[in-house]
Amino acid sequence: MTRAAARDRIGALNEAADDALRARLHSCCASETWVAQVMGGRPYVSEAALMAASDRATAELDSDGLAQALGGHPRIGDRAAAHGDGRSAAWSRGEQAGVAGAGSDLLAELVAANAAYERRFGHVYLVCASGRDAAELLAVCRARLDNDPETERGVVLAELAAINRLRLSKLLREAR
Repeated sequence: MTRAAARDRIGALNEAADDALRARLHSCCASETWVAQVMGGRPYVSEAALMAASDRATAELDSDGLAQALGGHPRIGDRAAAHGDGRSAAWSRGEQAGVAGAGSDLLAELVAANAAYERRFGHVYLVCASGRDAAELLAVCRARLDNDPETERGVVLAELAAINRLRLSKLLREAR
């Protein structure tokens, strides 16, 4: 991508009407706090500056903000509900494409691991699933079950930051 194209994409985000941008950002992350912080950081001088602001906003989420963000993500292997302007469901399906070809036994193990994770931590198992197959996602979930809650919160925030960056990149590519 040329510098001019990148500048045009950031410019489109910077100049977007608040209501339209709010809906688009909700497709990236369902946390009201995250959306407000990212919107409040405009104008962005570069994609890197936008991503850094997203990472900061993610890292600063309190328990309520994190719960909102997690509420925008389906269990691994489940269908997503649309948030924001509806992009999130399609993006989630694409990000979890590696689960689609899994056999019924592996899917059953993933369902059981999701349930064990939710019992242990009280929220959905969040992982940046893009480019990963069901066996890898199952192994990651099982390994994370050994984390203490504080460690797991850090892992969840890092995974959420990765997902937010991925989705912001998609949003920028769609910008006209």
